[in-house]
Amino acid sequence: MFRMPGIAGLNKKHDFVLLVRDSDVVGAALRQALDEASPEERPGLERAVALVESTASAHETVLRARWVRSRLAAVGFTGDISSVAAVRALRKAEPKLSLLAAVQLQKEAVAHPG
Repeated sequence: MFRMPGIAGLNKKHDFVLLVRDSDVVGAALRQALDEASPEERPGLERAVALVESTASAHETVLRARWVRSRLAAVGFTGDISSVAAVRALRKAEPKLSLLAAVQLQKEAVAHPG
C-alpha cells in the first residue's frame, strides 16, 4: 500500500489508499528462479510461488483489510477493530489518512476478518 502525498499535497489529509499489485512480476521472477533451481532450493521456491499466487488471487478489499490489521499491529493496537479506538490507532499509524478513509478501511477490515 502506498500513500500518495506528492500527488495530493504534502500537508493535507488523504481520502484514499493506493493498492499496488506487482505480484505478477514477483511471481514471474520466482517461477524463473524455480526453473533454474537446484533440488535443494526447489521446496522453498515452490512455497514462495504458492504464497505469491495466493496473494495475487486475493480481492483488493481483503488486501486492504490485511493492511489495516498490519498498521494497527504496528502501533500496538490489540482491541476491537470495529471500535472508535481502532480508527484513532489507524490514524496514528498513518497520520496523513483522513477520517473518512480510516473509517472506510476499518469497515473493510471488519468485513474481512483475519
